[in-house]
Amino acid sequence: MSMPAFPAPSQRYVRVLTIAGSDSGGGAGIQADLKTFAALGCYGMSAITAITAQNTLGVTAIQALPASLLTQQIDAVTTDIGVDAVKIGMLHDPDVVLAVAAAISRYGWTKVVLDPVMVATSGDALIARETVAVLVRELFPLATVVTPNLDEAALLLGRPVTREAELAQAAADLLALGAPAMLLKGGHLAGEELVDLLLEAGQPPQRYASARIASSNTHGTGCTLSSAIACHLALGHDLAEAVRLARAYVVEAIRHGADVRVGGGHGPLNHGFAPAAMRKA
Repeated sequence: MSMPAFPAPSQRYVRVLTIAGSDSGGGAGIQADLKTFAALGCYGMSAITAITAQNTLGVTAIQALPASLLTQQIDAVTTDIGVDAVKIGMLHDPDVVLAVAAAISRYGWTKVVLDPVMVATSGDALIARETVAVLVRELFPLATVVTPNLDEAALLLGRPVTREAELAQAAADLLALGAPAMLLKGGHLAGEELVDLLLEAGQPPQRYASARIASSNTHGTGCTLSSAIACHLALGHDLAEAVRLARAYVVEAIRHGADVRVGGGHGPLNHGFAPAAMRKA
C-alpha cells in the first residue's frame, strides 16, 4: 500500500542545539537546556559530551564520551535538521573542545553561547585543569558570548572576584582572553540584589540587576541562563536584549520553583512555569 502524498511544508521551527553533559537528576546540563528550549518555543537538539550520575546533592560519577561520537551527534542533527543557535556547556577534555571548535568552523555557526562549566552548584569540579587552556584558546574567539560565574571567573583569572566593584575589571580581563563578549554572572556575591555584567568589545558595560529570591532550588541556573540566551539569539534578538530576556525567564523560573521540594539538596528551577508555543522561522 503506497503512502499518501503530502504537500511539502513551507516553514520550519527555530532550532537550537545544546552541546553539554547529561544530568541524571534533570536539573542541569542537557536536561535543563532542552526544558529551556521547549519553554521558550524553540526546537531543541542535543549532542552529549559526558554522562553524569548526579542528583540534587552532588555528582557521584562522570563517564566521558569520545570526541568521535560527539562529532557524529553534531553532524547528524546539523546536516539533517539544521541549527540556528548553539549553547555549549560541559566539555571535559581537550579532544572534545577541539571537536566542538571544528564543528563551529565547519558549519559556520555565528550564534554561539559558551557556558564554561567548571564547577557545579554543589562545588564539584566538572572539568580537568588541563582542558581550561585549550577551551580559552580554541573556543573563546568562536563564541558570541561567554558566560562564566564568579567561581569560573576566579579559575580563569587566577584571583577571586568578591565585590560588585570588581566586576567591571574582571569582565574586562576576561574579555582580553579572546571572546567578543563576556557576561560575568554575579549570583555568588553577597547582598539582596543579583547583578550580572555584560561587556562587549568596544562597548560600555551593561549592568543587569534583579532582586535576589530566597530559594535553595537554584541547581542548573547557569545552564538555563545560557540556554535561554541562545534561544533569544536564535529568535532574532541582539545580544543585549537576548541577555535581558533570558535573565527575566530565569528569575521567574526560580520564583515559580522556590516553594517546591525536589530532592534533599539544591533543587531545580521551574522551567515550565509559562511555556511558549513552538516558534516558526
